Amino acid sequence: MAGGVSSRAKAPATGATEVGNEAMGRAGTLRDRWNTRWRVARSAPPKGTRSLVWQPEPRGTGSAQRGRHILNGTWHLAGQLVQAPGASPWTLEAPSDPFEMMLHGQSWLDDVMAVGTGDAVAAARGWILEWARRNGRGTGRGWAPALTGRRVLRWISHAPILLQGMPAPDQAAFFETAYRQTVYLSRNWTQAPAGLPRMEALTGLLYAGLTLEGLGDLGQRAAADLTEAMAEDVGDDGGIASRNPEALLEVATLLGWAIAALSEIGEVPEGLRQAQARIVPTLRALRHADGGLARFHGGGRGLPGRLDRVLVDSGIRGRMDSGLAMGFVALAHGPSSVVVDAAAPPTGIASGSAHASTLAFELSSGACPVIVNCGPGGAFGPDWHRAGRATASHSTLSLSGWSSSRIGPLLARDGRRIAPLVQTPARVQWQRSGSRRATTVVLSHDGYAPSHGLTHLRRLVLASDGRTLSGEDSLRAVSAADKERFEDAQTEAKLQGVPFEIRFHLHPDAEAEVDMGGRAVSVALPSGEVWVFQPGRDLVPTLEPSVHLEGTRLKPRAAQQVVLSDRVVKYAATIDWTWTRAQEATDLPPSPAESRG
Repeated sequence: MAGGVSSRAKAPATGATEVGNEAMGRAGTLRDRWNTRWRVARSAPPKGTRSLVWQPEPRGTGSAQRGRHILNGTWHLAGQLVQAPGASPWTLEAPSDPFEMMLHGQSWLDDVMAVGTGDAVAAARGWILEWARRNGRGTGRGWAPALTGRRVLRWISHAPILLQGMPAPDQAAFFETAYRQTVYLSRNWTQAPAGLPRMEALTGLLYAGLTLEGLGDLGQRAAADLTEAMAEDVGDDGGIASRNPEALLEVATLLGWAIAALSEIGEVPEGLRQAQARIVPTLRALRHADGGLARFHGGGRGLPGRLDRVLVDSGIRGRMDSGLAMGFVALAHGPSSVVVDAAAPPTGIASGSAHASTLAFELSSGACPVIVNCGPGGAFGPDWHRAGRATASHSTLSLSGWSSSRIGPLLARDGRRIAPLVQTPARVQWQRSGSRRATTVVLSHDGYAPSHGLTHLRRLVLASDGRTLSGEDSLRAVSAADKERFEDAQTEAKLQGVPFEIRFHLHPDAEAEVDMGGRAVSVALPSGEVWVFQPGRDLVPTLEPSVHLEGTRLKPRAAQQVVLSDRVVKYAATIDWTWTRAQEATDLPPSPAESRG
């Protein structure tokens, strides 16, 4: 969608190449299912007593409200809604693959069990036993190692309550399937992709190994494998390859659960504590003043309360401030926080949900997001997923109709269909400096050099009181080769200049209007604050439609964006701009330092 994502337009159509790859993916999935059934059949549990040798506490932060909706037959998964009062989840017609995967992963058990009533426990017990009858021998779509680990973790966490009063034949069926899934995981967890999927598989295996009687030293082996995986997948900067902040939060959550379990029954490998010490300061840096995560590379704000719980339970107070936090620069002054994407995006299999967001930023003020990115659109189907990844869906500069990274065709990988990023910026640079008056970040990327010979330079200055964010965006043809490419692009543009836009997507709760005779835009926040945007030279800002993509909602939310448009006529063009907090909040929220704990 050239010109950005509009709430009044449809997401782009799927091309013929993608349709062909979808067919290839379906064929691969059919082969995978036969292989899975064979592997599960070979995962016969050991003979002997079947029982729990340890009763873990449920770790998930379930929502009783969501649980009541599920018990009433309202299933809201992967951004889609299915209403089927009285129906079993295993008879539902899943509207999408993500919905079906979340259904089989059974993390919704946390919500059902959070209701806390006998009827809720009975429903959860019945659905688990029905899944065991239908799918316990390897049938169905839920046997990817990550989903199996996610499901086993929930079964084990809630087992002490689920097994109370359960008839002996049902207990036998529960244990038979739990043991079989565990043996299957022990042999196949290595098939899970690195990062969050591998962590889900290994944490489920760890809990099962520690809890189920007769599995020998499986728990300790899983702890060792998890420690090794954390060393491989979590970098020195506390980040993961996907650069997805919400995925990093989920990794940190699983890591915290693993450490808690091992602390109760034995020793915790030092490598797990070291991984936690790397991750938590990075997560704290990626947390906005409003308490939510910065939304980049397929990640949302995170489940309510989960980030706070991870930060508090870890006991780690540090914050990554000096360098890049998983490729992001974080600024915080007064009640304002800014997070900037200051590194090249992921490539390869890790980039299946990555965005062309280089040099994009988000701004929050106190409890209110102000400037955001459109967010991850995967919950609303493949077209919205693709649209949300484009540069125009982020608060940064983009050439009209172009992204700083290109999205490639769909490929079948590890039982999934992904469209990795290709032709990403080869050179991304950043520099940070500070004084008593402000913190300044200067950044650049060459993502438009191969196509137009242009390098994007961005300068952001956050005042020490958090009241002003000033910026300067430039496009420049630097080398002789760049100038030659730019001249070719000029010829294609019939010497009218290469058009570009600078976009500032606003949170949907913000109310914006053009002000000062068209020379400015005023943005009112729910807190009572008013921010004013002004360009630095004779450009007229426009207020255009945008969308806000949140997987917890049924459809994209209508929003607005402030847009500055211009053309590069010579070898360089520069636009400066300023966001100023012109009116304070009615009740000023706590500073970022206070709110981050």
